[in-house]
Amino acid sequence: MAEIGQYLGNGLTLGAIYALMAVGLTLVFGYMNVVNFAHGEFYMIGAYLSYTVADMLGLSFVAGLAAAVLGAIVLGVLIDWGVLRKLREHDDIAMPILATIGISILLQNGAMLVWSPVPQTAGSPFSSDSIDLLVTRTTPRNIFIIIVVALTILAAHLLMTRTRIGLDMRATFQDSTASWLMGVNVRRVYAMTFALGAAMAALSGVLIATIFQITPTMGVLATPKSFVVVILGGLGSFPGAIVGGLLLGLVESLGAGYVSAGYKDAFGLLVLLAVLLLRPQGLFGARKVVQE
Repeated sequence: MAEIGQYLGNGLTLGAIYALMAVGLTLVFGYMNVVNFAHGEFYMIGAYLSYTVADMLGLSFVAGLAAAVLGAIVLGVLIDWGVLRKLREHDDIAMPILATIGISILLQNGAMLVWSPVPQTAGSPFSSDSIDLLVTRTTPRNIFIIIVVALTILAAHLLMTRTRIGLDMRATFQDSTASWLMGVNVRRVYAMTFALGAAMAALSGVLIATIFQITPTMGVLATPKSFVVVILGGLGSFPGAIVGGLLLGLVESLGAGYVSAGYKDAFGLLVLLAVLLLRPQGLFGARKVVQE
């Protein structure tokens, strides 16, 4: 029981980070219709910014976390205004995809120049000593990660459903032209949406840096995993992103523990394949009816 409790605790922690990444990607894809292949690089940049402020400069972990989120927001706004805004004027969906791939390569190489390719280890303000909690065996660090993820996703949900900004974002998603005619600053909405997705990815990077080492290429695997979670839960679904992230984290943790750590990433793909065979629209996706 202690062994399975350990795997469950680790799986829930990893799944919570996957869920936060996927929610950020869902925002960008669902509201902007942009397939962001640079999503994992914001995750990497967030980890490095936090490491720079908290470990290299000797400030607090909270200061590092705030620097990571604010830095990602600024970078997200600059990329949207400098690159994606111009590409939205064209109907070719391939142009933003190619642009985000280029941004991904640029950010990876920029991180190598600034921080070097050598893996770095960030500190954590919480103990990694194991404690028993219900049916799981976890650590104060993991509990902190889950709480931060839960509060962030709740705040994003309230922002989308209870504020004027969220109303503008949902209106723009439904009909950008009509929203513009009704006085909504559509360009600002797009920039805010992209920045919010980038901030969630950066926060995920800060949290994962308390567990694993930081490298300039850490986002290479994070991006496809985020897409796996989004597809698994259903495109554009917040609940789907959360459930999909937790499911992927648990499957990877249990698979690595009871089968082989070398096939950890393959287990998630098998689950995705099984779900798509039963529900092509994902766990929470809406089924589309095609009329002939």
